[in-house]
Amino acid sequence: MKAKTSREEETKSVLVTDHISEAGIKKLRDFAEVDIELELSKEELKERIAGYDALIVRSGTKVTKEIIEAGSGGKLKVIGRAGVGVDNIDVETATERGIIVVNAPEANTISAAEHTIAMLLSLSRKIPGANMSLKSGKWERKKHMGVEVNDKVLGVIGLGRVGSEVAKRAKGLGMRVVAYDPFISAERARELGIALSSFTAVLSAADFISLHTPLTKDTHHLIGEKEFRLMKDGVRVINCARGGIIDEGALKDALKSGKVAGAALDVFEREPPEENELLEMEEVIVTPHLGASTEEAQKAAAMVIAEEVIEALKNKPVRNAVNMIYVEEELMSALKPYLVLAEKLGRLSAQLIPKSSRVEQFNVSYEGEIGAAGAGIGKNTRLITVAMLKSFLSWFTDGVNYVNAEAIAKKFGIKVTESKTEDIENFSSLISVATSLRVEEKGKEKGEIKTVAGTLFGKDDPRIVKIDGYRVDALPSGYMLICSFLDKPRVIGPVCVILGDRGINIAGMQVGREKTGGEAVMVLNVDGSVNVDTMEEIKKVKNIFDVKLVRL
Repeated sequence: MKAKTSREEETKSVLVTDHISEAGIKKLRDFAEVDIELELSKEELKERIAGYDALIVRSGTKVTKEIIEAGSGGKLKVIGRAGVGVDNIDVETATERGIIVVNAPEANTISAAEHTIAMLLSLSRKIPGANMSLKSGKWERKKHMGVEVNDKVLGVIGLGRVGSEVAKRAKGLGMRVVAYDPFISAERARELGIALSSFTAVLSAADFISLHTPLTKDTHHLIGEKEFRLMKDGVRVINCARGGIIDEGALKDALKSGKVAGAALDVFEREPPEENELLEMEEVIVTPHLGASTEEAQKAAAMVIAEEVIEALKNKPVRNAVNMIYVEEELMSALKPYLVLAEKLGRLSAQLIPKSSRVEQFNVSYEGEIGAAGAGIGKNTRLITVAMLKSFLSWFTDGVNYVNAEAIAKKFGIKVTESKTEDIENFSSLISVATSLRVEEKGKEKGEIKTVAGTLFGKDDPRIVKIDGYRVDALPSGYMLICSFLDKPRVIGPVCVILGDRGINIAGMQVGREKTGGEAVMVLNVDGSVNVDTMEEIKKVKNIFDVKLVRL
């Protein structure tokens, strides 16, 4: 059995800065040291975060760019959000810094859906106002006249986990449901018995509108002055999703004008909402962000996030990573040999690039069985691409991992593409990577493409089978000496003599060429490094164009 390194044996540490269920804390403490600090200021968190492997928050803690950068200079590997929304976490900075962000997207689905229905019914029957009126000694039946929801149209904006559950429950109340969601297929909508429509059509048709989208740059103030004008007179609006989806100023004006008959809000642009006129309006029902506030949801969220953080700190796949690809464990064993091959191809590609060049594109192609996109490994080639990209970029910069490889490539201006085809000759599967370069030569730039390709012999025997179009069969391990030359006599022999004279053993040799007397490539697997003087001596051999030493 492989001995553990000191790093693997080191006790992990987790910082929890918002209240989560004790069940999750107990699970974490079975694996790591856990500190619970519920009153840390931004500056205190920034000062302490580098000492922890993981940070767990709910919506109360704002994990800003400054906090993440402070953590990335220390041990921080994962940020867990015990809930759905991650708009309080700077995911982009976390990704750039190679920090995994995980959440618990399904834990509060039912609780949030039930709260939405409760708000809808409370709004339609004016229950909060009637409750306060009666408790104050009044009997005002006429004032609190409500409306039925039966046969009314509910417009659902966002048909994800919560939106779908709300739609199901609304249908059970006899409501007619129309929905807008650009990411849901018509087939999925039909399964739910829901009519998909355009955004403006939903706003125009609905008697009640319920919002269920995440808060992003695109959904900020999704419902504003223009959208309220499209709605029916007397519409009622419910937001139990995220504060900021509704323009609160525009909502206030729509309520005052009578365009909107009522609103039920569980979330606000600023929480807690201070000096917010909406709280003083009789037509508005409010709750303090209670969508996930049930015992069942809190326990489920805490347990899920504890499990995800533990798996991440064990370097295992995590199902709910916001910024990392997840692959089912049963498929991972089949993927592993391809990931090993991808790492080799990426590292080899990086070392074949001329020094005075700039990478513009990183093009990965999958052919044969691995190019079949319908099932199995073919559905998970993105992880293989990321493995190759990570290995490639690691040759040029530090701190690249599976989380941030794509972000770093984008930052460097490298366009990453992937293509697939089932057509192939000679191999059952083939992975190729072509790097498109701008190479400076004699003060001018020219375009150039460097290509390598590899395959698996059997289940787990990786081989390099093409270099710049030349067919080879090389074992990608240790040190490889790659020579481009003119296919003439007295080239291979002198190179081997030079290596032998310097005590460098040749473990394997492959030569690839297109035609006799044309350009060719020679790959020598050697048992040790080759110093600069030896490399220069090899370059002096007649008809040698270039020599590169590759470390794999």
